[in-house]
Amino acid sequence: MTIIGLIGRIGAGKSTVARRFAALGAHVIDADRIAHEVLAEPEVVRALAAAFGPDVIDDEGHVRRRALAGLVFGGTPEHVRALEQLESLVHPRVRSRIERDLAAVAAADRPAAAAPAVVLDVPLLVQAGWAARCDRLVMVTCDEEERRRRLDARGWSREEREARDGAWSRTFPAASLPAGKLATVDASGDLAYTHAQVDLIWSGLFGSRATTPERG
Repeated sequence: MTIIGLIGRIGAGKSTVARRFAALGAHVIDADRIAHEVLAEPEVVRALAAAFGPDVIDDEGHVRRRALAGLVFGGTPEHVRALEQLESLVHPRVRSRIERDLAAVAAADRPAAAAPAVVLDVPLLVQAGWAARCDRLVMVTCDEEERRRRLDARGWSREEREARDGAWSRTFPAASLPAGKLATVDASGDLAYTHAQVDLIWSGLFGSRATTPERG
């Protein structure tokens, strides 16, 4: 099994790159989707309310993700401590689910010549310790003006963007990335430009191997 890990700031284009890998035949594990599911677990909802106050839960018992983000993303020591507390509640559950998905892909029946490819789309992949598990790391980059335009289109304020970028900058260990398994995709341009770069990485790993996209 070949594991490909995606790295990049929010808005850089990791989801676009992940979708292209999926079209080529990779099984994509989307940690954001898993985290959404974890945040809906009653035990987690109760723990978040106890840790951050009832205002982070709406009247229907759902986590107010933006309210929670406002408490954990920022430049103060209080924000840093709150983020660490949130991660201690959520990350072990997300990690367990990712490990379960990896084991399921590895155990699935398939022709011997079709060893699976798995893409880990994890927002803080390196910071969370997944880089060592990956056979190839793909750094997704984007022109800053274009990245900001994308986040503006999602309705993100400048303060929200800067808070997320600050959390990334504080924790990203760029110097420790293993150059031998690192590739880069510039997702600033149109889809064809991005796809061509992903296709080149895929062909370098698997040649012309024909694959059937896996679902999950």
